[in-house]
Amino acid sequence: MTYFRQLFDTTSSTYTYLLGEFDTYSAVLIDPVREHGNLYLSLLNEQRLTLRYILETHVHADHVTGASALRKATGAQAAVSMHGGVSCADVQLCGGEMLYFGNETISVLPTPGHTPACVSYLWRDRLFTGDALLIGGCGRTDFQGGDAGKLYDSITHQIWPLADETLIYPGHDYHHRHVSSVAQEREINPRLSGKSRDEFIAIMNQLKLPKPHLIDIAVPANQQCGNEIAHAA
Repeated sequence: MTYFRQLFDTTSSTYTYLLGEFDTYSAVLIDPVREHGNLYLSLLNEQRLTLRYILETHVHADHVTGASALRKATGAQAAVSMHGGVSCADVQLCGGEMLYFGNETISVLPTPGHTPACVSYLWRDRLFTGDALLIGGCGRTDFQGGDAGKLYDSITHQIWPLADETLIYPGHDYHHRHVSSVAQEREINPRLSGKSRDEFIAIMNQLKLPKPHLIDIAVPANQQCGNEIAHAA
């Protein structure tokens, strides 16, 4: 028997995911937001789950991770891409690994492009894509070493080949949407469906989005696992 919760931070429109299994009462958290640490701990306690991993899909620019405080409170291991410059993380991911919590398995897919450090996590029929693939969109590629061509390759080579019914759970949504599927995004995502690599790059180069207002705080803090000292600096 398994447990799943999708949690939402209204300030940054970030989704956090809590996965658990009740044979060994083990759990993982994906993309926790620091301000909600007490909520995560309360849910873990309520379900009698022990946190094994804190998984980051990338080094975030719009919120500070709760990894440092959660690691101290639970003894869980923090995991992030080896390309993120997060030397404090317990597990440095390169993509292709398998992570285990209790009797459950998570596959790590390398999906760089939004940033070089982006990975997605496949658990059962659910793919947690961070900012690589959003519902009806994708992550921007104009800062933190983003590369539109690499993002196109990541999505078309790593995500599109998955089963049509694979559920897509993104790192953000700004329109009150909760879940999509590989088939839906492959068929109707306006930035990607029917687009060549060159067409996609042209679309991404024309977005001209404002800079995330927390980027100068969030990125340095997240490269230190979200610890308080980095946040205060």
